[in-house]
Amino acid sequence: MAKWLVKSEPSECGIDDFAAARDGVIPWDGVRNYQARNFLARMAEGDEVFLYHSSCRHIGIAGIVKVIRSAYPDPTQFDPESPYYDAKSMAEKPRWQAVDMKYVRTLPRLIPLDELKSTTGLGDLPLVRKGNRLSVMPVTEEQWQIILSQV
Repeated sequence: MAKWLVKSEPSECGIDDFAAARDGVIPWDGVRNYQARNFLARMAEGDEVFLYHSSCRHIGIAGIVKVIRSAYPDPTQFDPESPYYDAKSMAEKPRWQAVDMKYVRTLPRLIPLDELKSTTGLGDLPLVRKGNRLSVMPVTEEQWQIILSQV
């Protein structure tokens, strides 16, 4: 199983939304960056994912979700009423992917970005590298274990 990190504003979709969702399942859609989309396409059922709260007062890793449905065409790309609508995307050749993820747990405490940046062994984590703004990124097993040891 692969490990991942996804970023979201908690006002848009945070760990509390996963915890409160019916069956704990939320489709992860609306990703409109090609590299992030390619990472979404690699996600497989059972992969574990850190949910990172961004663009808010307390940024950091807030919880864990897991992929319960591998990549499929993001339906929001075809919906003209959606803010994620893409008029150039065709049903026979969709540009964008979505996955379904399910709540696993809220971490006992939020692991802040500053702490992640100063933690030995996380220097290659895309999240802490300067200039990386991707909303979906891989996490190695070693990085996953280091992060979990921080809670």
